Amino acid sequence: MLHLPDHLLAGYRNFMNGRYLTESGRYRELAREGQAPETMIVACCDSRSAPEAIFDAGPGELFVLRNVGNLVPPYEPDGEFHSTSAALEFAVQSLKVKNIVVMGHGRCGGIRAALDANSAPLSPGDFIGKWMSLIAPAAETVSASTFMTATERQTALERISIRYSLANLRTFPCVSILEGKGRLSLHGAWFDISTGELWVMNKETGDFERPVLE
Repeated sequence: MLHLPDHLLAGYRNFMNGRYLTESGRYRELAREGQAPETMIVACCDSRSAPEAIFDAGPGELFVLRNVGNLVPPYEPDGEFHSTSAALEFAVQSLKVKNIVVMGHGRCGGIRAALDANSAPLSPGDFIGKWMSLIAPAAETVSASTFMTATERQTALERISIRYSLANLRTFPCVSILEGKGRLSLHGAWFDISTGELWVMNKETGDFERPVLE
């Protein structure tokens, strides 16, 4: 008896008869030679904002790390378990990626939880609450703004959290050193689920702008 939901098996069947069939040579090459993506994407777990779909990426093109709220914690070599830091270390030190993109998105549940100080924990461990406390100072400031609507506060914190993650990335020596040498570039982006629009952070001003597509 197969122990996978039927829709997953149906999707796998479509994959084997479609994409894998047309890209089987590429998959065999990746299996033989290993991966060498030039770009790492730090994205949210949200099922509506898959980087591979948004950037129309093929196999082996993107090294994707997904967590709640697309957050990067500060560098803390304290002997604890750090999955995000481990993925970052592997991408930079082993794969030697040239770009890291922190991509947030609209209507993020993690960001909404960070803004709602009165929300009850989903479990006694309150793992989401602890994780989203990484942006607690910004969440408190944004929440206190009575001149913005709830939707505006949500979007504001979604974009501010991207800047937080970029700042935390630079606390990692391997990142700051390579960026200083011009061998690694950091980028911010925000995806609007409802319209499909991608907003890219201007490195000079920090503003999010829509790229002009030819």
